[in-house]
Amino acid sequence: MKPAQVDAYLRRIGVTHPAWPTADVLRELQLRHLLTVPFENLSIHLGEEIVLEEKPLLDKVVGARRGGFCYELNGAFGALLKALGFDVTLLAGRVYGEEERLGIPYDHLALRVRTVDGGDWLADVGFGAHSHYPLAFGERGEQTDPAGAFRVIVAGADPAGVRGSAGEFGDLEVVRDGKSQYRLETRPRVLGDFVAGAWWHSTSPASHFTRSPVCSRVTEDGGRVTLSGRTLTVTDPGGGKKTEELVSDEEVLETYRKRFGIVLERVPVVRKSGD
Repeated sequence: MKPAQVDAYLRRIGVTHPAWPTADVLRELQLRHLLTVPFENLSIHLGEEIVLEEKPLLDKVVGARRGGFCYELNGAFGALLKALGFDVTLLAGRVYGEEERLGIPYDHLALRVRTVDGGDWLADVGFGAHSHYPLAFGERGEQTDPAGAFRVIVAGADPAGVRGSAGEFGDLEVVRDGKSQYRLETRPRVLGDFVAGAWWHSTSPASHFTRSPVCSRVTEDGGRVTLSGRTLTVTDPGGGKKTEELVSDEEVLETYRKRFGIVLERVPVVRKSGD
């Protein structure tokens, strides 16, 4: 990433250029990213190609002031962190779905980030409702965050009977408020490894991303605002929700612009199979 691109990215999330890649800087960067860059799957419903390469990701997140889903958000964020001097490793995860079933391989992309002051962190700006701050990678006890109580623990057996381990490349489990969120592999990956997962989530009828447009971000008070289809949900820091059904296309487009900073020419529409 060129210096001008780094500066543009930092302006996008409202952060001044840090002097050192420390843990405190990483905390600020993750929170600001969650506040300003939405988690969204709108490209799927606008017929836009999703390309997991650095330049297209930066063009989308920084140039077009859009968001993305995990591969895009953590892919772009990881590139920024590397450019700022952090030691970044891409990790693959499998998300727990209905009835605690694990998703496909390369279901999720997260980041392991080491800082100059000796920190080792799990950073994730691409999981929707998740921790506001990075989680200590090696800490196995409870970690308190504005979004809940988190734990990063050695994983139990997966559906094939394979257990995690505390050794090199053993699987971990990321838990929020007592519920497993995703199973995390610790073997290093590269961005190209996630292409098949991104394709599946963008095209499969079994993927929840193809079923409805969604756009969501953390709000300044620590709550969340989400537009799913035409339903606008504002969640306060205590978990209380207010919903509103948007009727016209103009209301939807204005909500994308005012709530998420996303300017669209047309409303994203769920594509029928074969479209």
